[in-house]
Amino acid sequence: MRGELAVMHGHLIPRAAMRRRLEAAVFVDRQQARSSAGFYLRARPTGFCVHMNASAAHLRRVRELAAKALCEAGVGTGTSEMVQLITSELIGNSVRACGDHVPLVVEVDVKEDGVSVKVHDPEPDLIPSRRPVELDDGNAESGRGLGLVDKLAPGWQVHPTPVGKQMVCSLPYDEGEGRA
Repeated sequence: MRGELAVMHGHLIPRAAMRRRLEAAVFVDRQQARSSAGFYLRARPTGFCVHMNASAAHLRRVRELAAKALCEAGVGTGTSEMVQLITSELIGNSVRACGDHVPLVVEVDVKEDGVSVKVHDPEPDLIPSRRPVELDDGNAESGRGLGLVDKLAPGWQVHPTPVGKQMVCSLPYDEGEGRA
């Protein structure tokens, strides 16, 4: 049993889990070479952090990066797709609040009970709110995005920060998925 365990960041974890985390970190390290103007990637042992100016191209890169990093970390496809959707919605809310090319910080981290997604923008006064818009309301022109976030990541929060606000979500693993 002892040979099947290893120490990572001061915690005893199964060697297979450590190998997946290290492989994910190597994947993200390789992605750092793809940093470019308005897009700066930092690897973490359990995910990544991107400093970016919001654009369609950068959103696409964040979604691709999330899919690959989560797959490498052993996260199932269903959860990975939800993370990509939630990340897109949170970035879209920041763009609506602050405008195109707003500087954002996007964080995605694999946790024991799910995946954490955080999006930080520089506008502290425009706090998104939960509106009573039904997802299937054909008359609603907007407001479905946060309803979707409510369904997939109940309990999402917005925290004021010294330089803006941070939207925080925790997505549980898709039923029956967990981490491989």
